[in-house]
Amino acid sequence: MRRPGAHIAGCRIVPLELSALPQARTVLLLVDLINPMQFDGAEQLSAPAVKAAAAVAALKRDAAARGVPAVYVNDNFGHWRSDFHGLVTLCRRLRGTSGTLARMLAPHARDFTVLKPRHSGFHATPLGFLLERMGTRHLVITGLATDLCVQFTAMDAFLRGYSLWVPADCTAAESPARQQAALKWMALALKSHIRPSRSSGS
Repeated sequence: MRRPGAHIAGCRIVPLELSALPQARTVLLLVDLINPMQFDGAEQLSAPAVKAAAAVAALKRDAAARGVPAVYVNDNFGHWRSDFHGLVTLCRRLRGTSGTLARMLAPHARDFTVLKPRHSGFHATPLGFLLERMGTRHLVITGLATDLCVQFTAMDAFLRGYSLWVPADCTAAESPARQQAALKWMALALKSHIRPSRSSGS
């Protein structure tokens, strides 16, 4: 019988190093920032997305220096045979915003990745299990779009008892009105902090 926490290599069962997961009370989530930008509204989102990505890159560097892990929570964009690193490679080769985002926010070997089939990073994904194993209680949620996948992910995180920070400068929407409405709602309904990363000292 196969033991939990083991995988088969040839004919030999090798224990997985589950203890290698870092313990982290706070985790940084990057939602849909590796993105082919092939959808209605992508043109309106492009400039705000690049601006937000610059802030996310700076926040991610600061988080890494503090020992805060990063988890890329990315849509599979309906490609059911896709993998995250293949998506990164594809986006890096694309011109325009997609390539810019992928180059600015290329993942490091230490980062974690989760592919999601729908809007929320928690729906039908192992994200909840990963965060539980790391002992996480606080989430910093960044990415695209503020009023869609970021908001859905924040909603599910709130329902699971996480405290939230959604830095206003690290998210983007297709219009300033949608951006502000989503941030205001998350602050009110989800008790999320929405202060910008660049003025927080965090």
